Amino acid sequence: MSAHFRTDVHLRWADIDANFHLRHSVYYDLCAQQRMAALSSIGLSMDVMQQLAIGPILFREECIFHKEIKLTDTIHIDLALRGLSKDLRKFAFEHRLIKADGTLCATAIAEGAWMDTRARRITPPPELVKAALDKLPRTADLTW
Repeated sequence: MSAHFRTDVHLRWADIDANFHLRHSVYYDLCAQQRMAALSSIGLSMDVMQQLAIGPILFREECIFHKEIKLTDTIHIDLALRGLSKDLRKFAFEHRLIKADGTLCATAIAEGAWMDTRARRITPPPELVKAALDKLPRTADLTW
């Protein structure tokens, strides 16, 4: 298993604010896009989740900004699981936005759970989801 799931980011003019750096809300959008790409890559596409009547919901998102990102910067995002409940019902993802030179620009945390989309309740995920989650990288300090 790799140490992270990496996504290269292509910034757009629309992502930049009046201070000539990445708008704060874009960090959250990029991380959400990456989470869905990571889930899809391990077999949990939107179609599969719809068939299983299960979907991820968020309770909290937090971003710590370390260094600014400008339009011309080359960046990637590394993703790993940071926390899981024993029944895998709840999860926490960590995203690290990093410049090509290795500079850590931001650390974003997303905490959530799996929701049964029919009952509209938090639920432990089905076996297919549990097996897929084993394919995701984990932080060295993953908490249960």
